[in-house]
Amino acid sequence: MSDDGMVTVSSPFGAAETIDRLEAEIKEKGMTIFARIDHSAGAAAVGMPLRPTGLLVFGNARGGTPLMQVDQRMGIDLPLKALVHEDPAGSVWISYNDVRWLARRHGLGDTVASSLALMAATLDDVITKTSKPR
Repeated sequence: MSDDGMVTVSSPFGAAETIDRLEAEIKEKGMTIFARIDHSAGAAAVGMPLRPTGLLVFGNARGGTPLMQVDQRMGIDLPLKALVHEDPAGSVWISYNDVRWLARRHGLGDTVASSLALMAATLDDVITKTSKPR
């Protein structure tokens, strides 16, 4: 993880397959997909090129609410988001904000340690399963 809290993981799959796999893993964990945004399609609609780039917005109120109960401003970073993007060399990446970093950003401290640990472990598991062949 970098100083800005961004985690980026490589995927051996194409961008379309990666985002499909990510969506399936998120749903398998019982989370809700709130939005699936195809940034490439948006760029194409205005006549501009953009390598494959898609965003999933997802979460679970059981996980996020305890964090917002401590500091409602956490809602600016929830629900969670994951970006699937292809670099100029054709490699595919999944980028997301580390929830532990988000908690530090909002000064949540130890009061939400158990909720945070579960959320982080779930997100890490989703990303790992998405980016590894079955």
